[in-house]
Parts: sequence; structure tokens; C-alpha cells
Amino acid sequence: MGLFGKDKSNAFMNVIRCDEQEYLVWKWRPDSSKGPGESSRENSIRYGSTLRVKDGEVAVFVYKQKDGAVQDYIVGPYDETIKTANFPVLTSIVGLAFGGDSPFQAEVYFINLESANKLPFMVPYFDVQDPRFPDLSVPIAVRGSLTFQVEDYKGFCKINRLINFTKDDFEKKIKDVVLRRVKGIMTNVLDQMNCPLVKIERNIDGISDFLKEKLKEDMADFGVVLKRLDVANIDIDKDDEEGNWKKLKQVTSDFAVKSVATNQENALRTATAQTDVNIKNMQDMQAINAENMAESMRIQRKENQYAQHLQTQNANMGAFQAGLQADVLKTAAGSLGQMGSMGDGGGMNPAGMMTGMMMGGAMGQQMAGMMNTMGQQMNGQMQQQQNTPPPMPQVAYMIAVNGQQSGPYNTQQLQQLVQQGQFNQQTYVWKQGMSGWEMAGNVAELAQLFAPQTPPPPVPGM
Repeated sequence: MGLFGKDKSNAFMNVIRCDEQEYLVWKWRPDSSKGPGESSRENSIRYGSTLRVKDGEVAVFVYKQKDGAVQDYIVGPYDETIKTANFPVLTSIVGLAFGGDSPFQAEVYFINLESANKLPFMVPYFDVQDPRFPDLSVPIAVRGSLTFQVEDYKGFCKINRLINFTKDDFEKKIKDVVLRRVKGIMTNVLDQMNCPLVKIERNIDGISDFLKEKLKEDMADFGVVLKRLDVANIDIDKDDEEGNWKKLKQVTSDFAVKSVATNQENALRTATAQTDVNIKNMQDMQAINAENMAESMRIQRKENQYAQHLQTQNANMGAFQAGLQADVLKTAAGSLGQMGSMGDGGGMNPAGMMTGMMMGGAMGQQMAGMMNTMGQQMNGQMQQQQNTPPPMPQVAYMIAVNGQQSGPYNTQQLQQLVQQGQFNQQTYVWKQGMSGWEMAGNVAELAQLFAPQTPPPPVPGM
């Protein structure tokens, strides 16, 4: 930051740059300036001096005008002499009549756009209430730090104006707001986070995140972006004069014991009620299944009775047809007898007798054929009735798998379930007439379902 050489008029030329390692905002002063207070000399810059701005920083030239301060922004990297072509505001300040030799007044600030500034804070003891016991307040103190950064340098300059700007004054303003806001937020944070006061030290990370979200807008009012907020420690005054900390610990312990007992009692009540509901549901299911089983058996019996009725009706139909044909033949025979006496005087009529005998023979043959056919049909029906056994009664079982009831299933369907691996000897079953549920392996009627299958005979040569 020294003076580099002289121009032709022996005037000193400046090299304007920032060599600070860690800074947020830094004000440049020429070497000839003795320090703050000599505003005229420390802000005098000769046209043609060299400006060097590193990457990641911006140089702000602040000119005091009658209508207020105006700025030129030079974003790094930049390393050139100061010319009006690169400084729009400077064009109206440096008079060409002087050849650019006269100095101009400007404050030069360097703003760091990359590094973040870390600011520690400490909030002295203040009272905080437990959300469950608001009458017991305990003093606490909060220590931590916040990290912020300048991202919008034009907005930062507009908010802070950069006239006689000092970092210490800037950080003091931020710290005053932070202390006031942290104290106000911490007063209600336990209630909003549903956190007991005795567990506040275990929730430092959550409290840090909560404070950061609440302070973002406050930091934006200063033209900076809040990057981090870390609560390093929360001190609890465990020896407060009123002894509220000890009282809070005792009532919290009693409250926890009562809560455990209450939770256990509620859990027992819930389990008992659920058991009653399950038993009631099982009883209802059994009643429904029994009703369904009875209805299925009633329908099956009705179908069997109807089938037997049809068989009896078919058998009686043959006898009825034989009697009907016999009546017809009997009537025909009587008519034939009358044909023999047909004549004028009621005497013998040879022609009628011959005709009657011929018709009688034909009817006799017809009757013999009909009787033979009917006999064969009746014999066939009788043979079929003797060879066809009555239908086997269908036995239907309800089964219970994983606490769920299904069915009813007949033995053929149960055999398919066995082959599918969905029904075994440990499966509970029930049917109409059983006193309760029983494992299938204990029911003799189902034993054949679980008999080992005979393997196929071996193929010769295999």
C-alpha cells in the first residue's frame, strides 16, 4: 500500500490495493495519511494511480456529491491505472482542464465476497419457563457464534452507505440485534419445540437450527446472508436463589413416573379391549359359519330329495304307460267281440267275425310288441337304478389359516389345498356337529388326505 514513483509534475502516484488476509469490509488509506480524521488527505487520489483488485473482492469508490454519495464498483480481478473509461462517475469529477493532474476525493472500500465473517455472541442469564410447569422459571445463558457473508455488494452498499464505515460499528449493530432476538426466541423456543427445560442441553443442535431460521431476515436487513448459527453452550443456573431448578427436577421425575404408570394402564386397557373385540369377532364368525353350513346342508338335502323324487317319478311313469296301453287293448278287444255280432237281426255275422279275428291278431301282435318294449324299458330302468348308488353326502369343513376363517370346503377341495401346501395336519378345521375347532390331523375323516402318496413304478431301463 505504498507510494509508487512520481509523475512528470513530481506528484506522488498511489497503488490502491488490499493486503488484508481476513476481512469483511476494509477501507484503504494512502501512506501519506496519518490515520482516520484527516479526511481530506486520506481520501485524496490522483488520477492515473494504479488500482489492484483480487479475484473474490470488489473495490468501491465512494464520492461525496452535493446531492448525496455515488459509487463506482470495480470487481476483481483488476490491475490497471485509474481512467475515466473504467470509472463512469469519475468522468464528471476529474476536470480535463487540469489534464487529470489534480487529485479527486473518494473513499475506497474493499469488500470480501468469498470469505465469511464469524461473530461470537453471549446472552447473559435470563429466565426461561418449562412449557409443562410455567410457574418454575430457571435462569439460563446462551453462548454461540454466527457466520455471515456479503453476496449482494450493491445492496450492501445501499443499506450501509459506506460513508465513514467501520467494521467495529457494523458488528456492534449486528450483535445488539442478535442478543435481543436470541433472548426473545429462547423464551418461547421450548414451547414451540415441545422440549422440557431439563433436556434443553441435549437439544443444542435443534435450537441452533431454529435460531438460524428466525434470524435470517434480521441479517438480511444489514445486507448480509446468514450462513451458520452455532449455539456452543447453554448454561443453566442450577443454584438459583429460589431453588427452582431442584424443584423442577423433582416434579419432572414424579411426572415421568406417573406418565409411565398411566401409559402402562392405558396399554393394558387397550390390549384387554382388543382381546374382547377379537373374541367377539371370532364368535360372530363362528355363528355366521355355522349358519352358512346349516344352509348349505339344507340345500344339499333338498337337492338329494329332488333327485330321488325324479327317479321314483320316472319308474312310476313306465307302469302308468303299461296300464294305459292295456286299457286301450281291452277296449279294442271288446270292440272286436261286437264286430262278430254285427248284422241286421243281431245274429251271427261271418264277415264281421273274420274281420274281427284279423284285427284281433294284428292288435295282439301290436300288444305283444308294446309289452315287450315296455318290459325292456322297465328292466333297463330297474337295472340302472340297481347299478347306480345314491349320491354320497358332501362333507364341508371350515378352515382357519393365520387367524382368518374361510370355506366351507369339501374333501376334494381340501385335497387340492393339501397339494398346494395351504392345508396340513396342524390346520384347524370345523364342521357342523363338531363341538369346537380341531387340528385336521386329529380328525379321522381327514386322515386319508395326509397319507403318503405312492410313487409311480420305475420305468424299465431307467
